[in-house]
Amino acid sequence: MTTAATGVDEERLSDVGPVTVCVTNFNGEAYLDACLSSVKALRGRVTDVIVLDNASTDGSIDIIQRYPVRLIQLPRNEGPCPARNRGLVEASTKWVLQIDSDVVLEPDTLEKLWPQTREMGTVIVQPRAVLADDPEVVHYDGGRMHYVGVMCLDHLLERVTDEPGEPEDVDAVISMALLMDRLAILDAGGYDGTFFILFEDHDLSYRLRARGGRLRRVPGCSVLHLHGTEGISYRPGAAEYPATRAFLHARNRGYLVLKNYGVMALIVTWPGRCAYAFVWMVFAAKRGVLGAYLRGRIELIGLIPEALRWRRKLRGRRRVRDRQLLVADDLTFSPVIDRSGLETRLEGAFNAVLATWWRIARLFVP
Repeated sequence: MTTAATGVDEERLSDVGPVTVCVTNFNGEAYLDACLSSVKALRGRVTDVIVLDNASTDGSIDIIQRYPVRLIQLPRNEGPCPARNRGLVEASTKWVLQIDSDVVLEPDTLEKLWPQTREMGTVIVQPRAVLADDPEVVHYDGGRMHYVGVMCLDHLLERVTDEPGEPEDVDAVISMALLMDRLAILDAGGYDGTFFILFEDHDLSYRLRARGGRLRRVPGCSVLHLHGTEGISYRPGAAEYPATRAFLHARNRGYLVLKNYGVMALIVTWPGRCAYAFVWMVFAAKRGVLGAYLRGRIELIGLIPEALRWRRKLRGRRRVRDRQLLVADDLTFSPVIDRSGLETRLEGAFNAVLATWWRIARLFVP
């Protein structure tokens, strides 16, 4: 049956869900109205909306309380990972739509994502995130996992005017908006709060893929990304590279590699990872954030015991090996970062060297 008021096929919508929506918020006063209004307008069987607030100090709580949602106030801001995990635990449905509070959904978001939940082995479905102030520009579209420990991001800040492609498997997802099989995510250990933020979605993608899970993306389903995390995101118009981001990048990349790569992968990727670390250190020095970068590398040493604990948890549950998970595609260098002609040429040469090494080294990875 189609309602005259909305033109929506109610019988088709009855097959969409049930879903719990979990919104993670920290000081999102400027975005919450747009976010929660879009959640309220979602079509499909949304059984519960939970807002996880990370000890906001602005007017977030007043705004949240205007909406028919379940509010959980966390005592401290320990990053989005513990809040997202709490949402998964609190949810009562198999599938959970997790979004950050600076994301705005289209009413048909669930309609477009839901069919992919029926694909065998699927544990996450990701929409395409576009910039709210210029929706033809892609912000995040998933990517591939380079052996140096970073994501090669698809379509980063590219203007895409072609018709979106069909849903497909993707190697890694971005955590700002994901439809998740809550039991599969929790069984894999959920998000690792040690990251605080940055690389936490890469890490979760790696663990899920290593266990045989499928990650799907739906380019024809777009969500608007309003801003990003203050002091960490690097967007067009940013005055300088954030020191906090440099610190987290230096610490978290190494932590991700140590906790997930098998022994042989750790050994054979070491030359490429060292080369990447040197290039990044030069970049940090030129952007005035070398001190933050070095602090991150030093703090990584203290994370070794935690990395070893996670390695033991993954051992024995792995079904897909590093050789199938890791790639040597061109690294993603944000177009926001100004580069000289020489730097651009060196970038191409660097990618070629890394790819050549991987063609040889991957032969030794089981």
